[in-house]
Amino acid sequence: MKFGGILGFETGIMLAPMGVDIAGPELVAAVANAGGIGLIASPVNNYEVTVKVINDTRKLTNKPFGAGILLEFEQTKTIRAIFDEKLACLQVYWGNFPKEMVDEAHKHGVKVIHQVGSVKAAERAIAAGVDCIVAQGSEAGGHVVGTVSLTALLPRIVDAVGNRNIAVVAAGWIADARGYVAALALGAQGVAVGTRFIGTKEAYAQDYYKQQLLHYNEEQTDRTDLYERFNWKADVRCMRTPFYEQWKDAPDFVENDNYQPIVGKSIFFEKEAVLRRFSGQVMNRTTTGNLEDMVLYAGQGVDLVNDIVPAAEVVRRFVDGAKAIIQGLSKNYLPKPKKDKDNDHSEVCVNKGKEKKKWRKDVLKLFIVNNSLLFL
Repeated sequence: MKFGGILGFETGIMLAPMGVDIAGPELVAAVANAGGIGLIASPVNNYEVTVKVINDTRKLTNKPFGAGILLEFEQTKTIRAIFDEKLACLQVYWGNFPKEMVDEAHKHGVKVIHQVGSVKAAERAIAAGVDCIVAQGSEAGGHVVGTVSLTALLPRIVDAVGNRNIAVVAAGWIADARGYVAALALGAQGVAVGTRFIGTKEAYAQDYYKQQLLHYNEEQTDRTDLYERFNWKADVRCMRTPFYEQWKDAPDFVENDNYQPIVGKSIFFEKEAVLRRFSGQVMNRTTTGNLEDMVLYAGQGVDLVNDIVPAAEVVRRFVDGAKAIIQGLSKNYLPKPKKDKDNDHSEVCVNKGKEKKKWRKDVLKLFIVNNSLLFL
């Protein structure tokens, strides 16, 4: 299964740390066991719960894995838990992670992955000394920080990294091996995958959510700030459900505050949470209520999700599919090496073989003639 490994992992397939808890222990462990880079969706600023999630994951795998955090919120306690538990890597997103924090992570043996949506943000991450940069295109699902498409952004970030020992990973719309190979062609060493991994058996997402992935295409996603305005006004990419189409042009004062009706309930990290209309919290397996009125995050690669399979199968399809595509490209587009007749020993052997066969045939003819003469 080894193919294109980065950061000490067997492959370059990275699980996006999808929250609130979609990328939970079961999914992270399944990706890790398949050789991928599993990233936990970390609780917000909670030491004890973070340690519990890490330990629950370790019960399911002996492979290395990491965790992701959003820098928009205070995360001191969660970061401390990740350092104390000495995870393989920490992914940070939506904010700055200065050099002193990167150095602190390295002291604990934790590699730093910084997801960015612009070249300027990538340059800051490079200066901070991170180990990996995830270039997120605007086609990505969930929270989207940048406005540039992946194919335009990725080569620019690759150029900014240059010959430094920093891995570059592509994120946004990639849901199959073709996207993986395209990212490699643009200079990336791996891909960060979200939407495709929601459509797996181990993802801690509501079955309703998983099934909806099978019915939407790239034109049926949209970028919006409709959800979670009261807590965090940030752009997300989601599916254009009938509910979203009804409310997408709602004015800015329409927020998911206490004046909005309750549309459902969920249990996040063992605590019950009330979901109000326009909540940005993703429905997990425990979610009940008016599911059709809740947000469904998805990237523009959603139409490439055609089945719900184990996470290991997704990793296998990426790896084996990429190998086959690269071999096919080599066969169809690279010229075959020309033979050097002066040094072509194989041709000499073939000619010697032909001469030997001819000698045997001549001897046989002579033997037949001589025997015939004896009987005359």
